[in-house]
Amino acid sequence: MSIIEVYNEAWDTGNVEALASIIHDDCVFNPHVGGITMNKDEILGFAGGEHRPTSEHNRILFENDEVGVAHSIVHFANDSDSEAVMTFMRFKDGQIISVETGATPLSDDYQLIGSNA
Repeated sequence: MSIIEVYNEAWDTGNVEALASIIHDDCVFNPHVGGITMNKDEILGFAGGEHRPTSEHNRILFENDEVGVAHSIVHFANDSDSEAVMTFMRFKDGQIISVETGATPLSDDYQLIGSNA
């Protein structure tokens, strides 16, 4: 399983132990909102918390031993609009050393093209 696949599955299920195994101790996460930066402990706390966002339609656009690019639809627990999120990751020693995201808010009536929903 790729690093991004492990990350997505662990995040969506709140599996902090699996996330801890693939997130480098020196990891820095720069999300697209709030002008904040999170370290490994903060990432794990967010992922294991009750307000953890969930995702669907996860796609890996590119992944090798150095970097990964992924896209997904993310739903937030605070009732904000879901977002189409692009994620860029850098890897070091088989773990995630940095994460940056960019996002586009989606309206409540958004439907994925080709879906029957």
